[in-house]
Parts: sequence; C-alpha cells; structure tokens
Amino acid sequence: MRHASVQVRGLLTRDELERYNALMDVGHFLEEQGRYDLAAVVQREIDLLVRPAIGRLKEKSRQRDLADAEYMREHGLGGHGPDARDD
Repeated sequence: MRHASVQVRGLLTRDELERYNALMDVGHFLEEQGRYDLAAVVQREIDLLVRPAIGRLKEKSRQRDLADAEYMREHGLGGHGPDARDD
C-alpha cells in the first residue's frame, strides 16, 4: 500500500483520516494474505479519498506563492525571473 504524503495526510479532515487509516489497515491485511488484486482496489479508493486534501494542499501553495509575490513587490525584491513585469 502506498501512503499519502505527510503534507496530504495533515490536510485530511478527521473523518477522512479515520477512513484513510481503516482502508490502509484493510489494504495491509489483504497484502499479507496475498490478495494483491483486492489490495489494488483498496488503493484506488485511498487515492480517491485523498484527492480533496491534495486540492487543499495545492490551494495553500497557490496562496503562499501569491503572498510571496506580494511581499516581494512591496519590498522591491525580485523582478528578475521569467514572471517579472515591467510596470
């Protein structure tokens, strides 16, 4: 079973995290039993479960990038990269 990253797991809601942990337990059990066909189905469910948290992580990253760009504009920093504008 593939774990989601710590960053993604940190953005799961309590209900999502409980479901994630339960699915991981089931998946590990299935792998121990050699039922890799069923473990793959569980892994796909886990992948679907973490999608909203991945979206939240991407949104946090976009917000951080915007805040960084605003800070750099306010302090006259940067402006040398490919996204620099001539104002």
